[in-house]
Amino acid sequence: MVLDALFKIKNEQDPTLAFRRSCREAICGSCAMNIDGGNTLACVSPIKKNNDVVRIYPLPHMFVVRDLGVGVEHLQSFEDRKKLDGLYECILCACCSTACPSYWWAQDKYLGPAALLQAFRWIEDSRDDRTEERLRALDDAFKLYRCHTIMSCTHTCPKGLNPAQAIRKIMGRLNEMHSHSE
Repeated sequence: MVLDALFKIKNEQDPTLAFRRSCREAICGSCAMNIDGGNTLACVSPIKKNNDVVRIYPLPHMFVVRDLGVGVEHLQSFEDRKKLDGLYECILCACCSTACPSYWWAQDKYLGPAALLQAFRWIEDSRDDRTEERLRALDDAFKLYRCHTIMSCTHTCPKGLNPAQAIRKIMGRLNEMHSHSE
């Protein structure tokens, strides 16, 4: 992989080489860079056989801190970022949705716990400017309001997330939106 080659260069040829990395499993996105003209992750980009040259650049249109490391500033406060804990860790395994009786009976209309958890992740994100649009799209008797807070989704989540709480918070945000419009 390209990331392994970068480590080899750093360890054996240039200890000052700077690049970002973390998980090495294509989960975190830290090692994103432009490799042979395409933006991708170095940890999952193979070096093709018989390829003499691999062109590696920092991600385009970003401030380059050093070498392949680009500036990733805090685009939201630590408090706003903390609100997203428990929302972005979903691995989309479907354990919650398949444990939900409301989803069993109306999966063609009810979005289900996983989709609603992801929707709330974006509704709660202070960097997103489409919150009202997202809330209006969910304001539907079937898409959202089939949740009866049985909590099966929360009890079965292998990541310990709480989709039922996210659904209740969406409902609360919609109630606030309706009360302000009256």
